[in-house]
Amino acid sequence: MFEALKGPEPDLIFTHTRHDLHQDHRLACELTWNTFRDHLILEYEIPKYDGDLGAPNVFVPLDSTLVEEKLRMVREAFPSQEGKHWFDEELFRSLMRLRGVESATRYAEAFTCRKLLMTV
Repeated sequence: MFEALKGPEPDLIFTHTRHDLHQDHRLACELTWNTFRDHLILEYEIPKYDGDLGAPNVFVPLDSTLVEEKLRMVREAFPSQEGKHWFDEELFRSLMRLRGVESATRYAEAFTCRKLLMTV
């Protein structure tokens, strides 16, 4: 399976953060880095009960239309999380607002970038 993943050449890859407290998430991150060593990889944060949010260093401003679309997509993509006390629209909107404050905008999504290769 590891070798099968080496075929694609994506421009950007998203994965869990390496410091995620969930062991499956950490493993997914490790496999991503082992497979795509020379690609742009952004590690995303997941708000959850164990409070393991990190200190991201990449911020993407979001307008209110995109915030609403993201909230809708999160609900649709993760129906298995729906009953959990922490999984609600208020939490996700609040995180985007917090990241917006940190990046001098209303809303933002945040990532951690460990390695960025720039060619000139």
